Amino acid sequence: MKEEKHCSQCGGTLSGRSDKRFCSNQCRAQAHNAKRQQNEGEQLMVRINATLRRNRTILRQASPQGKTTIYRQVLEMAGLDFRYFTHLYRTKTGNTYHFCYDYGYLLLPEEKVLIVNWQPYMEK
Repeated sequence: MKEEKHCSQCGGTLSGRSDKRFCSNQCRAQAHNAKRQQNEGEQLMVRINATLRRNRTILRQASPQGKTTIYRQVLEMAGLDFRYFTHLYRTKTGNTYHFCYDYGYLLLPEEKVLIVNWQPYMEK
């Protein structure tokens, strides 16, 4: 007679594959989320990724045509966190664009910001 196995999360009876650990996708997700909550590094990564996604959304909404000049204060009020970006692009003239995935910005004089989309020529 086989020994009955139980779900690692809720204790429910398992059926099916012999190496199964969870009775449902819900239990699996709960267990993995609980494990991730215990790890401070994971929590930091989740917060940073959320900030990067929010920054990209704000830039996309502020520049629907792909190239826009806007006051820095407007972006700050929308919640853009200028400390977080995915990469930098330096032009031949020395300007540095900060990118959040495919949307970037260049800090201009007079508290203005130029928002641009990533272009294929920037790959080099």
